[in-house]
Amino acid sequence: MENIVEMKKVTKRFPGVTALHDISFDIRPGEVHVLLGENGAGKSTLMKILSGEYEPDEGSIVIRGKEFKKLTPKKSSDYGISIIHQELSVINELSIEENIFVGKIPRKRLAGISLIDKSSMHEQTKALLKNIDLNKDPSTMVGDLSISEKQMVEIAKAVAFNADVIVMDEPTSSLSEEEVNKLFAIIRHLKSAGKGIVYISHKLKEIKEIGDRVTVLKDGSYMGTQNVEDVTIDELITLMGGRELKNKYLTSHEGLISDEVLFSVRNLTSKDEIIKDINFELHTGEILGFSGLIGAGRSETMCAIFGASPKKTGEMMLNGNRLIINSPYDALQNGIGFVTENRRETGFFQNFNIKQNISIAKQLVQTRLGGLWGMVDFKDEQLVAETEQTAMNIKCASLNQQITALSGGNQQKVILGKWLAAGVKMIIFDEPTKGIDVGTKAEIYKMMRALANKGIGVIVVSSELPELLSICDRIIVMSEGRITGSFTAAEATEEKLVKAATVAMEAAAIGAG
Repeated sequence: MENIVEMKKVTKRFPGVTALHDISFDIRPGEVHVLLGENGAGKSTLMKILSGEYEPDEGSIVIRGKEFKKLTPKKSSDYGISIIHQELSVINELSIEENIFVGKIPRKRLAGISLIDKSSMHEQTKALLKNIDLNKDPSTMVGDLSISEKQMVEIAKAVAFNADVIVMDEPTSSLSEEEVNKLFAIIRHLKSAGKGIVYISHKLKEIKEIGDRVTVLKDGSYMGTQNVEDVTIDELITLMGGRELKNKYLTSHEGLISDEVLFSVRNLTSKDEIIKDINFELHTGEILGFSGLIGAGRSETMCAIFGASPKKTGEMMLNGNRLIINSPYDALQNGIGFVTENRRETGFFQNFNIKQNISIAKQLVQTRLGGLWGMVDFKDEQLVAETEQTAMNIKCASLNQQITALSGGNQQKVILGKWLAAGVKMIIFDEPTKGIDVGTKAEIYKMMRALANKGIGVIVVSSELPELLSICDRIIVMSEGRITGSFTAAEATEEKLVKAATVAMEAAAIGAG
């Protein structure tokens, strides 16, 4: 069987680091080839070479028998390579149909004049959305979509122009279980049509369900390629990290949870009433989890607490002090940090280097006039960044490196270091390990437990039930904007969490019946 793509002995160097060393990788028609490795292993760099974004220092790329020393993004696309990046590349200011056809707008001639064929674009988009079961009008602005819906638009865009190879980098990171099942159905359809799929994911159970072959990278080196059916998850983990990792990360903390209430919320309702009458307490030493289906109101609750969205009613107390928070700046000044779900859009400044991203929150705490008045202390900026780099074990060539050059896991560590440098008393983690490898997950879980043990408040929002069950002392469940359950670690099971997450919908269905 002829390979669609073959990457031969590819090497890529950046200042101070070899990102890829002598990597060979191929893609066959009608297969899902999983590309696996911890953050920083070189997976995204390899795919950026395939997409033409990076030029290899050594090696070549063969597409349908034609060999290239380098590609450009246009040449890669013209030869049938389509990439769905982990960080969404949709344009919020354009409609769904405009996003799908950007750069490839269909045209028609009328009276000798070339015009945009809006009718054709609309109908083609409608058919694409129907195929992926996304019930949206093609003219809907992408900025009005949820993260999971934006992800589905990315998928529609990738399959729109009959690509031979589709690279999916963490495609399920923002999808619900139902949407994941839809995605897998689309992938199986693409396989049957002879398409080659490169599938990058840290969710190892998905690999066993959807993959045919798996290639493992570690620190930019090739660790091997095997048939998925011939290898166990534990063996893959060992290949990725060179060590065995445990499935449970909960460390012993018996007796450290206090009766003292660190943070409390009373009668919180958002201005748009997406969340209603939210009441809960966080105790000192406790990790408090929030569970629920996508759209349940978990992230909206955290945004309201952090001042990122307006409140209609509600009272909040931290360490016995009543909080007045109308903006994220107010939240920071009151000692609250927020590791948001979407790193690239709301987690860091893309035009800042690592040092600046780590130190910015501390500088804002020290400024006056709502953050408008203050001078940068460059000596302190360097010291703060070095301290947090060591504490967070951030892997980078230099603190002056742009944050966008880091892996997802190291970006997440920079964001966490930013809040810790500012001396916050509570941190909200929203989907904290999305797109992060198992080794870095373990590091972040240990950091959370260490923070809780030091008396810093830890709230975790996650769609991964095993994650919540592993690290949380108590789990609150939300459905349709309301709290529908609360369980201690001893009481909680996946079945109980799912039941509480669907109780409001079941009641509505009964009422409608």
